[in-house]
Amino acid sequence: MADQYDYLITGAGAAGLSLAYHLNQAGLNDKRILLIDRAPKAENDRTWCFWESQPGPFEAVVFRAWDRIGIYSPDFCARLDIQPYRYKMVRAVDFYRFMEDWLARQPNIERVWAEVIGVETVGDQAVAHTRTGETYRGAWAFNSIPLTSVAPRPGYHSLLQHFLGWVIRAPQPAFEPQIATLMDFRVAQDADTRFVYVLPLDAQTALVEYTVFSPALLTRDEYAQPLRGYISQQLRLAAFEVQHEEFGVIPMTDAPFPICSGARVYHIGTAGGDTKPSTGYTFRRIQRRAQRIARSLEMSGRPPIDHSPASGRHKLLDSVLLNVLSRERMPGWRVFTDLFARNPPQRVLRFLDEDTTLLEDLLVMGSVNLPVFLAATADVLRGRLARTGRRLADQDA
Repeated sequence: MADQYDYLITGAGAAGLSLAYHLNQAGLNDKRILLIDRAPKAENDRTWCFWESQPGPFEAVVFRAWDRIGIYSPDFCARLDIQPYRYKMVRAVDFYRFMEDWLARQPNIERVWAEVIGVETVGDQAVAHTRTGETYRGAWAFNSIPLTSVAPRPGYHSLLQHFLGWVIRAPQPAFEPQIATLMDFRVAQDADTRFVYVLPLDAQTALVEYTVFSPALLTRDEYAQPLRGYISQQLRLAAFEVQHEEFGVIPMTDAPFPICSGARVYHIGTAGGDTKPSTGYTFRRIQRRAQRIARSLEMSGRPPIDHSPASGRHKLLDSVLLNVLSRERMPGWRVFTDLFARNPPQRVLRFLDEDTTLLEDLLVMGSVNLPVFLAATADVLRGRLARTGRRLADQDA
């Protein structure tokens, strides 16, 4: 019979590792935890960015931070002070090293390297299955591995956020290290939402990323050519060295993710809907959800019943923005420009982080094109009513 654990954590990316950390931080270091992942992570395979007004749980691995951001579009250019917020960058390689050192000091956490092919509830237990036939059992399982494909679902909004980024080194000072360019829309839009992101690491080095919100991916040249064009035209660099490259795809959808598989398996991270549908930001939502799970387990012995990463109001607002973008009701650059041009940046960041009050939400929504957003809201509500009607009809059949 397989060993019995208190908690299984399948997947050791940001979500799985963060949950392990928060479980022990909550005083659950008397629980036996098994962390299962395919292989050790040692490469700088991604970058996580987010904003905070106070030091967070992983402040020790913040690689760079900025208290000013740049927003640029065809008719708006601004450098905005976002204090008390700071825009922060965490490199995956630093996060993985930090967690490896921390895990080595946690006697209650065991690790197994294996490919997980399924996690299910069996009776009053969670069971994880691996490709080589091993089975692991626990009282609860928390899974961050996408075990099924996420295809667009009829009746919901679905876009992809996809990007190619280069860490470039200029032969002479070319960047302002104190300012992070959050969105620069001065690139061809091609009926999508496209922008460039510039995070200076020092006066000669920066992460420059070409980002697209659209239903389908591009060819490599369709990322690389505008990225080179931006570096040449906007950054005015005729020569540069590419030191590192990253490519990523993030789902942007309001379709519900399977939060649970039976009573004993909880999905976390992107697999559990922790990616914010309208922006793609994930890292802080992962931390918040992990902290809520850990507190609930510490207090009641069970994960939280209300385990959604967002309130109903903010889910509606995400759906509305996705409706505007996916139905091409107005250009994405216009939407984001209006948000930053007509609101204090701190309010916009609180709004995107789902920390705003109802009054602040109304102020933010009043700063965009109301007829367009009201039409999108009506469309979203009609879709919700139609889905509810179909569910009720299926139940009566």
